[in-house]
Amino acid sequence: MLVRLGALLVGAAVLAAACAGADNADRIPASTPTTADAPGGDSPQPRATAGAAAVASPTPTPSPTAPVVLDPRETGGLRNFLGYQFPPSPQAPTGPLSPEATDQLDFIWSKLRTGGLEGAEVARLGESGDARLAWILSDLLRFVRPGDIFNGAVSAFEELTGASLVDDPVAIRSPWQSMTDHLIAWDLPVFDGYADYKGRLFTLIEPGWQPFFEDADADIDWRLVSWGGVLIDDREFGDPRPCPQGCIPALDDPGVTDAEGGSWYPDDGIVFALVIGGEARAYSRHIMEIHEMVNDSLGGRRIGMPYCTLCGSAQAYFTDEVPDGVEMPVLRTSGLLSRSNKVMYDLVTKSVFDTFTGRALSGPLHRQGLVLPQATVITTTWGEWKAAHPDTTIVAQGGGIGRVYPFNPLGGRDDHGPIFPVGDVDERLGVQDLVFGVVLDDGTPVAFPVEAAAAALRAGEVVELSGVELRLDGGGVRAIDSDGHEITGHQAFWFAWSQFMADTLLWEP
Repeated sequence: MLVRLGALLVGAAVLAAACAGADNADRIPASTPTTADAPGGDSPQPRATAGAAAVASPTPTPSPTAPVVLDPRETGGLRNFLGYQFPPSPQAPTGPLSPEATDQLDFIWSKLRTGGLEGAEVARLGESGDARLAWILSDLLRFVRPGDIFNGAVSAFEELTGASLVDDPVAIRSPWQSMTDHLIAWDLPVFDGYADYKGRLFTLIEPGWQPFFEDADADIDWRLVSWGGVLIDDREFGDPRPCPQGCIPALDDPGVTDAEGGSWYPDDGIVFALVIGGEARAYSRHIMEIHEMVNDSLGGRRIGMPYCTLCGSAQAYFTDEVPDGVEMPVLRTSGLLSRSNKVMYDLVTKSVFDTFTGRALSGPLHRQGLVLPQATVITTTWGEWKAAHPDTTIVAQGGGIGRVYPFNPLGGRDDHGPIFPVGDVDERLGVQDLVFGVVLDDGTPVAFPVEAAAAALRAGEVVELSGVELRLDGGGVRAIDSDGHEITGHQAFWFAWSQFMADTLLWEP
């Protein structure tokens, strides 16, 4: 049964720390069943209003054994990352929900606040015959423990859609992930008012998300938004303290050292590196895995640098290039995800951004039509980067705030594929193959498999596609056009690049 959120908020075994690394001091403890049982220090304390219902994540820790792979794969059809072919999409009606379905949904939502919800009441949604309600079931399933309500949601989903989750190997690890993968792959529509129901549920967990749901003109596809297992980072700019509520804390204006002072970091350690205005800087991956967001100055410019650990994607946005009268954004991690990509927002205006494109999706910056320009981020090793750029700086060992950072905070979390819903996948590459991607002026996305492209460049070959040529830089790659001008790009896992950059052109060796 659900209980009051003021007394209980539960972290998932893997999902509670999935949006970031295993920095349990700053987020909901992955192994802690409730905040009532949590140890002291930085354990999260729920911020909901009195009477709100607590909810928990259903997903168990993935097995350390090798993932199931269906072999051989048949040609055709939409598939998930384990090769499972999604069944045909169910028929979805148009127009408003039936009065009976609306009454049942309102009844369930009232019980979310007061407690006492039973699985049979959730299962009754399946009797409506309206497949669009499957999105509501997915949202609810994200937050409930395995048990009566959980089983009721799965039963209703299968009745509404005709899908059997037991057929999907992803469901062995997470029925919620499997359910949501189906819905994304089907591109199933929602009913009018869906975002309101979702907002009422999500703000029981984190009232700080309320501004995101209040913008009726937001360009957010709420179907794709899920909880990342952590709460919003709404600390003031420059606050070095861990999040008291359990969030992913951005690092503002970190301390840096020169290359010699960076000898503490191993030469084979991965860095995300930039050159702006002739000034080079490296950000070590293990520090970025803890903070996932840096606001910094480099080469006379202000930048915001999100790192989506789930997508393998570090990007750099110029935050000082905004319209007149607009205060410079301060980028923060919301604790939400969109198809496994972190949802970032501006602390100043509470505007949500598409992290992959830099486009404002809600709030005042959306109304301004703001798209943050990007700088190229090169992923390489510290040894190769400082050899190519001896004048580089690197974020200091303690981040300039005196923290101690573990060298492997994720601990192999993503070794068995995406742990959040991504829907169907583009099978031209493996889901977690790294690609370097760019977007041309005409909007055409172009991607290069990093390992194959770098090997070809080291062998003296030309790596070029659609007017985009790659060059080596400090062990990583960057892109130029036919005139030698840089084309902004960055690395990402293939599943992330291909789902946010549909119909991307793909270079083949």
